[in-house]
Amino acid sequence: MVTKRIIPCLDIKDGRVVKGVNFLDLQDVSDPVRLAEYYSRSGADELVFYDITASFEGRRLFTDILTAVAATIFIPLTVGGGIRGLEDFERVLACGADKVSVNSGAIRRPELIGEAAKRYGDQCVVLSVDAKRVDGRYHVFLDGGRVDTGLDALEWIRRGVDQGAGEVVVNSIDTDGVKNGFDLEMLQAVSQVVRVPVVASGGAGGIQDFVDLFQALPELSAGLAASIFHFGTVTIPELKQELARNGVCVRL
Repeated sequence: MVTKRIIPCLDIKDGRVVKGVNFLDLQDVSDPVRLAEYYSRSGADELVFYDITASFEGRRLFTDILTAVAATIFIPLTVGGGIRGLEDFERVLACGADKVSVNSGAIRRPELIGEAAKRYGDQCVVLSVDAKRVDGRYHVFLDGGRVDTGLDALEWIRRGVDQGAGEVVVNSIDTDGVKNGFDLEMLQAVSQVVRVPVVASGGAGGIQDFVDLFQALPELSAGLAASIFHFGTVTIPELKQELARNGVCVRL
């Protein structure tokens, strides 16, 4: 049985961790270095670091904060935001990232996925997709959910994996921050078109949502969340204990 990963997510804006609802109404949460260190000690399996306005603002990711976070934790670190070329991969990996997440940059230049996979290996390239329902289909959105590309999300994910992405993070804009559970319908659709690890993101409101996720979709690799961990609604140790009690294989 494959061990399921629990992954807190740090959304960074102006050097601080923030969180919103449906990608909007962001509120300040905490210092990223302090929060990252807390999650590393608390039993998180990995950590995701997103500079959420880098692509929209057309700038490079905050490498000083990233370097400080990477030096503080002892778990794998995935980093995204403003990744537009191989030089950006090189820069964030040099700062301590283990994997690099591509989103808007890959949509604008899809060959980036293959170039990065060839240079750094498939396991280093994470395709992050912000998706939302539009007229009964799943559309890919750009720039932190601001721009509807019109791309079919399932086709884009299949294409990205074919080009070399070794993992997919599915961010459901419909459920992001709403805390009514993961988008099981969207996640199931994605898991049926790829054979790489799929990470669920968006919608966790409590422990039961993770139990429901892994029981409904045992093929999923990990569950990612922000608000419930940041605000203390759920702690990672108690989440893992409950998952284990429900037959979900986790690292305790």
